[in-house]
Amino acid sequence: MKHEIILPEGWVKPKGYSNGILATQGRTLYMAGQVGWSADEKFSSENLIPQFEQALKNIVSIVEKAGGKSTDICKMTCFCKDREQYLSSRKELGRIWKEIMGSHYPCMSMIFVVDLLDHPALIEIEATAVIAG
Repeated sequence: MKHEIILPEGWVKPKGYSNGILATQGRTLYMAGQVGWSADEKFSSENLIPQFEQALKNIVSIVEKAGGKSTDICKMTCFCKDREQYLSSRKELGRIWKEIMGSHYPCMSMIFVVDLLDHPALIEIEATAVIAG
């Protein structure tokens, strides 16, 4: 994907996300929210960290099936049920992010919610990617 990170003059560079990404070429892939379950819709854990890792892997699997790669992801919205668990797990979540996404940081929002449809999901990630060609 051809893209440009947008950072208005005088703004502090954000940590762990981008404020704006301008896609200049490609096809747009919209992804439904992905929870931390396997391909057969089974949860292997009721904890946030392994669920986050699996949900992020699910997003990347969809992008790759469409012919793209993780760096093609432009926008990501995360819905999380447990703010305290998220905040106390940020270091480990960051390590997982680096393993899967490297140093690519799309535009992101983190929204804390009361519940998610698929029990015992603690996090759901939806994303948009722009894939070259």
